[in-house]
Amino acid sequence: MRPWITLDRLDTPEGMLELRQRGEREFLIVVGGRVLMSSQHARSETFLAEDVCRRLADRKAPRVLVGGLGMGITLRAALDALPQDAKVVVAELNTEVVRWCRGPLAPASADALADPRVTVHQGDVTTLIAHHAKSGPAFDAILLDLYEGPHAATQPADDPRYGPTALGRTRKALTANGWFAVWGEVSDDRFDRELRRAGFRFERHHPGKGGSPHCVWVAYQSVGV
Repeated sequence: MRPWITLDRLDTPEGMLELRQRGEREFLIVVGGRVLMSSQHARSETFLAEDVCRRLADRKAPRVLVGGLGMGITLRAALDALPQDAKVVVAELNTEVVRWCRGPLAPASADALADPRVTVHQGDVTTLIAHHAKSGPAFDAILLDLYEGPHAATQPADDPRYGPTALGRTRKALTANGWFAVWGEVSDDRFDRELRRAGFRFERHHPGKGGSPHCVWVAYQSVGV
C-alpha cells in the first residue's frame, strides 16, 4: 500500500491541520492527528447535499448556503443535484482550505469551486446566517457540514450553530418552505428536540456504510409552522 504524503500543514486552534494524499485521487484532511475528512468515505456528506438539493430541482433559481467547504465534496454533490440557474454560497473560515480546493484537492470535487454558480464567503457561516435573519429570507436551503455536528458539548442554549437562538436565526434566513440539513458524527436526541421546538419537521438518517454512526438531519420549514 502506498504511503500517505503530507502536501501542506498549518497550525490552528484545534491543532495541526494537514492535507495528505495517497495515489492520484485519495486525500485526507487531518487536524490534531484526528482524521477530519476522507475523500474515500464521504457517503454521509454526499447524502446531505443530494437529499435536499434534489427537492429544489423545480424551483426557479434556487439559492443554497453550504456551511463548510472541506474537500468540496458536499459542494459538488449540491451542484450536481441543482439546476443550472441555481446560486450556491459556500462559507469557509480557513483560507488555506479554499486554496487547497482550488489546487491539489480540485480532483476530489471535480473542481467545484470553478463552477460559475458558486460564490465563496470567507468567514463564519453563523455570521452570514445572522445577517440574513435580519435582512430577510435569502436561501431555499442551508446545509451545515462543519467540523463538529450536534453533540453533548453543543447543547448550551447559546450555542452559535445548534442552540435554540441559532435555529431561530436559521429559520428566518430561509425562504418559505425552505430546507435545513445538518451533518453530525453521531445522533443527538437533544438536537432533535431543539429542531422541533424551533418549528422544523425533520427526518434523521444514517447513510454511512460499515456501521458508521454519522447522522444527517433533513429538516423542513413548512409555511405556518
